[in-house]
Amino acid sequence: MNNSVTNTIRLFGAGLRALLMLTLVTGVIYPLLVTGVAQGLFHDKANGSEIEAHGKVVGSSLIGQPYNLPLKKGQETPDPDLKWFQGRPANGLGTNSLNTRYSLLLSGATNLAADSEDLVQQVKDAKAAVVENNSVPGYTVKPSQVPADAVTSSGSGLDPDISPRYADIQVHRVAVKNGLPVAQVRKLVEDRTEGRTAGFIGEPRVNVLELNIALKDLVAER
Repeated sequence: MNNSVTNTIRLFGAGLRALLMLTLVTGVIYPLLVTGVAQGLFHDKANGSEIEAHGKVVGSSLIGQPYNLPLKKGQETPDPDLKWFQGRPANGLGTNSLNTRYSLLLSGATNLAADSEDLVQQVKDAKAAVVENNSVPGYTVKPSQVPADAVTSSGSGLDPDISPRYADIQVHRVAVKNGLPVAQVRKLVEDRTEGRTAGFIGEPRVNVLELNIALKDLVAER
């Protein structure tokens, strides 16, 4: 066997050993190590930041959920179920045109410019709806009270949180729809309002899913 063939075999063997070693390290050892550390130190986050209620998983603290009424005949967009706190608009979400057997939750933004006529009209319509939906006998929402997160969607369209201001203007409507005292509903919001992360990152927020779980429990206690 000449030297060129021998060198080729040696190189092939070295390459194969390198491939097997890298496959073992990057494909088995490293993923197991990262998974073990994540499960040990960040178990909740590693498993999707799940939220449980009454012994079952009802969602994730990282993904917003709609609270709508069933679609009526001929209706394309469902009406909001006003007995629940509502999250941010989700105007940018696309449609599931591939796996039509499943109701997939899709992420997406509007990608509309700040001076877009469509965006301006969406904001105007959303503000009018917020004022109308949350104005109840004895309490009227003024357009100047409506915060930005009540009329604009987030970049993902799946924002799970709302501002304390948006939660606050929903308190009277939620109280009326559920036959609850306003003070009790307001306390639900106050108890679940989170401050800025580390005291300076982000903005104060309220997780809508956690808030509605607490609301459901409060209604059940009546």
